[in-house]
Amino acid sequence: MHSYLRAIGFSKIKRESEVERLLTDVFDNFDHRDAVRDHDTAFVEMEKEYGPGMGIMLCGSVDQEGFHRQYYFPYYKGSGITTSADLVVEKRIGGDSFAGICDDGRVGVSLIFYLQNAARYQKEQILNQLPDHSITTTFSGLSTNGMILLPISKNESLEDVRRQSSAKHYQLMNAAKSGDQDAIENLTIEDMDLYSMVSRRIYQEDVFSIVDTFFMPYGMECDQYQVMGNIVSCEKIKNELTDESIYQMNIECNDMYFDVCINEKDLVGVPEEGRRFKGSIWLQGRINFN
Repeated sequence: MHSYLRAIGFSKIKRESEVERLLTDVFDNFDHRDAVRDHDTAFVEMEKEYGPGMGIMLCGSVDQEGFHRQYYFPYYKGSGITTSADLVVEKRIGGDSFAGICDDGRVGVSLIFYLQNAARYQKEQILNQLPDHSITTTFSGLSTNGMILLPISKNESLEDVRRQSSAKHYQLMNAAKSGDQDAIENLTIEDMDLYSMVSRRIYQEDVFSIVDTFFMPYGMECDQYQVMGNIVSCEKIKNELTDESIYQMNIECNDMYFDVCINEKDLVGVPEEGRRFKGSIWLQGRINFN
């Protein structure tokens, strides 16, 4: 049983027999189907929505004997464009699922995400139409635990300084990746200054009044992260099958914008625009092919 089914409104499912009935519903009543043929078999994706932008993806192979299920996963399709940084896609061990690896200087670590549109990627790969330049990616996250924090008090002049500093840091990160020694030295000095500032303030302030947003690896799985971001917009929707309430939030984290989906039962506090979301997410991504 997939542990993130509850994030899209299936928290009451406890038995494998209930999962089987749900997957049968996806197979019989899918909303969208995509396939790619490879010799005598075809890889097929069937997705069914149970709410705006969220649902279950059923994946498997089709041959002369029929459909053979490989795996399934709950999904939430994000909106907009999260990043246009360089991207590498690697096939996971077993099955036809893929992981994407993205180096975005705004985060400081390589972001690993679960690829949502695997069939479309394989199709582009077979046709040799994968672009050799940067393409855009849309991130989204499923969360099973989170909380709402109040925002940090800010003024416009300090925000302008922060945005300029972030832009400069992003340029230095890109230069450092290219081997620029001056950029590497400047980044080292920045880290030392940041450590010194935090060490001074932590004695009198709470850490969440110092740190506005963060994006960091979490747990044993490579595509799980602990995030804290500012809520840009929020919508409360219902799972059409179970009637469970789900929050869908667009958040800004380290100057990146992406969407998070969480069950109301798993969220502490009331999300509103301007507040902050803190929680663990399973990071998914969709490559935006032209």
